[in-house]
Amino acid sequence: MKHIVLPENQQFTYSYTGKFKALSSDWKHEKFPLRDYELIIMTEGELYLSYCSDNFCVKKGEYLLLPPSNGYRIGYKEAYCSFYWMHFGVPVTDLPLTINSTEKIVKDSGFSRSFCIPQKGAIPMPEKIVVQMKQLQDIVKNNYPTVSLNAMVTSIVCELYGQLFSDSMTNADTLEKKQIYRDIIDYIQRNLHRNLKITEIAEEFGYNAKYLSHLFAEIRGIPLKQYILNQKIDAANFMLTDNDKPITDIAAELGFSDVHNFARTYKKLTGLTPSEYRNAFAKRMLFHV
Repeated sequence: MKHIVLPENQQFTYSYTGKFKALSSDWKHEKFPLRDYELIIMTEGELYLSYCSDNFCVKKGEYLLLPPSNGYRIGYKEAYCSFYWMHFGVPVTDLPLTINSTEKIVKDSGFSRSFCIPQKGAIPMPEKIVVQMKQLQDIVKNNYPTVSLNAMVTSIVCELYGQLFSDSMTNADTLEKKQIYRDIIDYIQRNLHRNLKITEIAEEFGYNAKYLSHLFAEIRGIPLKQYILNQKIDAANFMLTDNDKPITDIAAELGFSDVHNFARTYKKLTGLTPSEYRNAFAKRMLFHV
C-alpha cells in the first residue's frame, strides 16, 4: 500500500471543505482534477473512486488520503454514500508525495523530518475526526481568520496520524492479549446502543471480569468502564453535530436509561450539556450532487 509523506513541524494550509451526501444509490463521483491534498472521511455507504490508476473502495469508518497530481479522480461504480471531505496544501519540500513502504523512512535519513500516513484505512476512533471536520466547517462559516483554518486542518491530519500510530503501538506483550483487546474493542463498537456491563463483556469472552478489566487497562491505559463511556460520548458528539436528531433519541440509541442520565453523564465528561455542544457547532456545509 502507498503511504502519503508529509513534513513534520509544518502547518498545512486550508483550501476548502464540506460534507457530501448522495441523493440515491445511483450516484457516481464525477471526473474532477486534484491539485492539492484531499482527505475523505466516510460516514455512510461506500465510495468507489479511481485516481492515478488505483481503484479505491472506501467504507463507513474508513478514510482516503489523496496527494495532488495532474490526473483526475472519478467514480468507477455507483453507490450511495456520505462523507466529509477536506482539501489542503502542504509547504513545498524535497520529500516525495508517496512511498510504497514505511520501511524506506527508517533507512533514509532524508525522511527524518517527515511522517507517513497509509493512503487508505480504518479509523480507530472515527467519531473524533468527524467532530473535528464539523468544527472546521463551523469556523469556515463563521469567517475565522486564515491562521485558525490552517491550524484546524493541521490538527485534523495530526489527529488521524495520532490515532493510527497509537493503534499500531499498543503495548500488548503477546499476540493473544492483543487479539483479546481488539475483540473487546469490536464488541463495544457493535453494542454501543446497549447498556454495556463489564461482567457481560467478560462472560462473552469467557474471562473473569477483574482479569479482563486489568488486561484492558494495561493495554489501553484507561479502565474498561471509562473507555465504554468515552466511546458513547464520542458517538454522541458525532450525532449531535452530524444530524438534528432529538437528544432523547440519541440517549436511547446509546443505551442510556433516560435522557436525564445521558445529560448528566455527558456534562460530567465534557463540561457541556448536549444542547450546548450542538449549538456550539451549528453550521453545516452539506452538498448534494
